[in-house]
Amino acid sequence: MTLRSLSLAGAFVLAATLVAQAADISGKWTAQVPGRDGQTREATFTFKVDGEKLTGTTSGRNGDQPISDGTIKGDAIAFNVVANFNGQDVKIVYKGTVAGDEIKFSRQREGGDQPPVEFVAKKATS
Repeated sequence: MTLRSLSLAGAFVLAATLVAQAADISGKWTAQVPGRDGQTREATFTFKVDGEKLTGTTSGRNGDQPISDGTIKGDAIAFNVVANFNGQDVKIVYKGTVAGDEIKFSRQREGGDQPPVEFVAKKATS
């Protein structure tokens, strides 16, 4: 191999490593989430990242809810929250894309016939 080929190969390996590395979103994030009644409500997300595993909680009108099945791969984030509404457990599926200090989310009730709700969470400053 020539020196140029080796340099190109090294650059590709470095680029692939950077792309594959998960974003570190550990910490607190806040968002104004649209509700069914048209009102927005503040939600807080507290994340902990360990490799591609994501854990933490969501906090809002119904108190703290643990995150389950959380993953982060590159800039893609996904997790579920099981909430209890009127005595019935409901799984809510969150998917998002990390871009700097923002996460663009979509949230949808599993098996629901409603379209996903979209919102943006921002990294909390304190």
